[in-house]
This record gives sequence, C-alpha cells and structure tokens, in this order.
Amino acid sequence: MSSRKSFEELVRFDSLLKKSHIRYLAGVDEAGRGAIAGPVVAAAVVCEPRDELSRVRDSKLLSEPVREELFEIILKRSLCLGVGIVDAGEIDRSNILAATLSAMGSAIDALDPEPCYVIIDGIHIPDIRLPAEPVKRGDGRSFSIAAASIVAKVTRDRIMREMADRFPFYGFSKNKGYGTWKHIEAIRTRGYTALHRRSFKIRSLT
Repeated sequence: MSSRKSFEELVRFDSLLKKSHIRYLAGVDEAGRGAIAGPVVAAAVVCEPRDELSRVRDSKLLSEPVREELFEIILKRSLCLGVGIVDAGEIDRSNILAATLSAMGSAIDALDPEPCYVIIDGIHIPDIRLPAEPVKRGDGRSFSIAAASIVAKVTRDRIMREMADRFPFYGFSKNKGYGTWKHIEAIRTRGYTALHRRSFKIRSLT
C-alpha cells in the first residue's frame, strides 16, 4: 500500500460521515495515557485534508521531526483546534480514564466554531452535549483523529521536554514520562517528583 493510498483511506473514512450532512467534523485523540509521569493531553481538531497534510497518520507511526512539521501545518490549516491537559495530581485523584475523558471534554469545549459531529479514538465518549461516537483504533482509520493524535502528541512532548529542565535526572526529554528502565532507576534512587503518577504501579520498584 502506497503512503498516498493510505492517506486517501483516512480521508475517505471522514468523507463517508460528512455525506450525512455533517459540515464540521472534529476528530479527538489523546497522548500520555500510559505514561508514569506527566499529564494526559487531548486534542480536538476540525481540519480539511489537503496535499500538504498527505503525511498525516497515527502519530505513533511518524518520526518526531515529521510530527513537529505536521503539527505546525495542522495549527495553520485547521478551522479550529482545542487542547485539554490534565496533570498527574488529578490523574491520581480520579483515575486515568476519567482524566483522559476530562481532557477530551476540555479540548472539545475549546472548539470554535462548534463542530456538528465528533469522532473520538477509543471506546469511550466524554460527557459532552454534541453528537459523538467512539472509533476503535480511530487514529489509524480517520484523517481527523490522526491529525488530533499529532497535535496531542507534539503538545505533550513539548511539555515533557520543558519539564526535563526542571527535573534533569529522569530523562523526560527522551522518555517523555514513560516507564523506561533508566526512568525507573531514577525514581528508585531519587524518588518521585510532582510530575509522577503515584497511583500507577511500577513493578520494577516493588
């Protein structure tokens, strides 16, 4: 399968929804759900596909330089875009699913103009008043969700790189808060920071 054909399949998924008289379609995705440190970040994007966005894919399939480049184009070309961020403290007070849905709800609420319909990666829908549906593995099926996955991932990665300056021993610029061996060793020797999700169990530390 060529990359162009893959892009067209992502676009086709959204186009089939728009035939149902949906003018503004928003895609929503999150980043950082499985990390042991840092926030969970969600993005909601209303963006029309165009040639300069033909490399848009699930953010996990893209290199960091490509994600950064596409992020800037999506920001520039989107009709509207929203971001929601929930920090580690709130994740610990509630739980990661509730925190993720809260971040998604905040991202959707930030959209102006308001979309007609919302498609959300996964199997859950946040508490919103707009018509919406979950799309399992949506970041690999929908252009709009894939675009949102890039915005969420790049936004979160930038936050974690900034945090690396405040907490220089944990490797946040590289691991982005995920549980690599070096990260876990740093927790063992230096303890937790305010960025760490203490409700998350780390097997290597027990």
